[in-house]
Amino acid sequence: MAVISTPKLPGQGLGDPVLLDKIDRLLACNLGEYVSLLQLVVVGDQSSGKSSVLEGLTKLPFPRDSGLCTRFATQIIFRRIRADTKRTISASIVPAHGQDQEHTSRLAAWRGVNMESESLDSESFAQMIYYRFTRLWAYRGSENDTSKPTFTRDVFRLEICGPEEDNLSIIDVPGIFKNTTAGLTTRQDMDMVNDMVLGYMRNPRSIMLTVVPANVDIATQEILEMARECDPQGIRTLGVFTKPDLVDKGAEDKIIDLVEGKAHCLALGWIVVRNAGQQQILDQSSDRDVIEAQFFRENHPWNNLAAEKSGIIALKIRLQDVQTTQIRRMRTDVSRKLKAMRHDLSALGNERSTPEQQRSFLLDIITRFQDIVSQAMATSYGTHELFDKEKHSRLATIVRNRMDVFKSDMEDYGFEYQFISEISNKLPTPMERMEDHEDQEDSGIPVRKHMNVSEHSGVTDILHEQEILKKPPNESILVWIGDQYRASRGFEVGTFQTSLLCTIINRQSGKWTDFALGYVSDVIDVMHTFTLKVLQAICPDEQIRDKLVSILADKLSKRYREAIEQAQLVLDVERMNVMTLNDKFHEKLEETQKRSHREKYEPTEDETRAPMSNTEQTARYIHDILAAYYEVASKRFVDNVCMQATGYCLLTGPRKPLGLFSPQFVANLTEDQLTEIAGENAVLSRRRTQLKKGIQDLENGRKIMM
Repeated sequence: MAVISTPKLPGQGLGDPVLLDKIDRLLACNLGEYVSLLQLVVVGDQSSGKSSVLEGLTKLPFPRDSGLCTRFATQIIFRRIRADTKRTISASIVPAHGQDQEHTSRLAAWRGVNMESESLDSESFAQMIYYRFTRLWAYRGSENDTSKPTFTRDVFRLEICGPEEDNLSIIDVPGIFKNTTAGLTTRQDMDMVNDMVLGYMRNPRSIMLTVVPANVDIATQEILEMARECDPQGIRTLGVFTKPDLVDKGAEDKIIDLVEGKAHCLALGWIVVRNAGQQQILDQSSDRDVIEAQFFRENHPWNNLAAEKSGIIALKIRLQDVQTTQIRRMRTDVSRKLKAMRHDLSALGNERSTPEQQRSFLLDIITRFQDIVSQAMATSYGTHELFDKEKHSRLATIVRNRMDVFKSDMEDYGFEYQFISEISNKLPTPMERMEDHEDQEDSGIPVRKHMNVSEHSGVTDILHEQEILKKPPNESILVWIGDQYRASRGFEVGTFQTSLLCTIINRQSGKWTDFALGYVSDVIDVMHTFTLKVLQAICPDEQIRDKLVSILADKLSKRYREAIEQAQLVLDVERMNVMTLNDKFHEKLEETQKRSHREKYEPTEDETRAPMSNTEQTARYIHDILAAYYEVASKRFVDNVCMQATGYCLLTGPRKPLGLFSPQFVANLTEDQLTEIAGENAVLSRRRTQLKKGIQDLENGRKIMM
């Protein structure tokens, strides 16, 4: 009995020497780990002659009559090895994904080695597969064995290595079928076979040998529709007609038209092959290729076909051309994969396995961080794409706008009572008081405008709570001042205690605390959000970002508190000291008193001025001083909070929080801290090694394909 062999005539291999050399070198640089390499997939309907075509290409004696090879995928891998190495044949089973653990372990553990010493003619090859199929795989071997499935997604893998072999992978898949067989196949079997075949056909590196019997109507061959679905452009589909000797007389012209491209054109065209008949199979002395060549030479109209369109040798030559084209297309895949791997490696940042590398890595982050901070403070928003992508990154602009809101809120809502220069001096009626009360139920303004920091950030406990402050009522301020005066006066004549002025000013400025602390808290919120967004942009590794912020959390919180404390200090100074050297105070006081004098001594046409009592005159005098001083003090207060609490403490001073992210911070880290923050874990280290190896392999592969 014959042993498996692959004799080849010159030029009749499955690839030309130059192409095979390239594939050799591509395999040597492990390119197959990153992109799909070439593989031939023989597909067709049941009994279309697939196994015979496969045998003609590989010279392996595939069994035809048992039908077993078509119940699972058979992958034959040819590997060319050094000339001084002996030829080897081995087999294994690749379990399908999703099988139970016991089944997977049993199949994966099986290995067929040293098979080159076995007699593997058609009969023994069939017996070997039958044994593995029914015993090891536990699948149905006969129609009576109904307790086991008919088909499997497991793959029988045969690897043949020798100095004269071609580097190629050929896969024979089950033939698709439309009708079930009672006791043998089911609808589920039909669907599973279709899915299995489509899975191989969709591989972009698969060259589909679409096998169609010449003696049947091509319109009934479902495999052609599947090929069009998987390969719409037809760049991977090569049509193969079998059984030309069984075509009815007079029907040959239809096949000839198809092969010559006159109908149902395929981009790669059609080739006709004549497989060995049963008698020739039994006669082991016969030569399949010689018999086929004689058929196409002596039988009309097949002898009219061009030599490159008939016979297994023509099919092999065509495959050479197709493989060359596919190699060229692989360059695009390699370039795309190389670009993706370089991007992934870049995303990991610089290697950081040593303290020096870790320190350098952190210094790079800190340097880029401070660059963006400088640009944000200088409003140089065109220098980095972050300023366009992330609205929270425009730090100076956001803080400046918040200052304006703080100033506006203080001007419109910062006092308890409106001064009489802004409202009518006439006391409101009961109806006006009721309407004013109803308005106050719906009006109010929040002191916090920015609340973006997460409650888990560690700074929320520093920030001022949200408060809603009501609009100042329209009640007469003179009534309130009169009440305060009467509650604190002594025996003085024409004047009042200076301490009363301090009490009244503190009450009139009672909302300053909420507005000021709300403003400073918002700026802290803005800065902390800015910090996190910038770190996210320059350091994709979330763990490193979190560790950086975590190790500085206490110092950041301390400096944020300093800003809050400074704002509180400015508040305390304003409340404890009623004093100003601003000439605007006297100008404002003089203006207010002139208005009061007009209101007192210049009657209008509509009403007669009633004489004012001593208490009313004193209350009006206190009001005029309060109004003049409040205008000067409130502007001074807004300026001081903005300049000292936020400007100096948070933005520009030597202890600004953003300054913590500095080269000095990195220099002071111990080796343990460096490792904790920037050290690579085992997973990341392995990933970096894999990416470096992949990039090197892909670079070598790309050079080979040039």
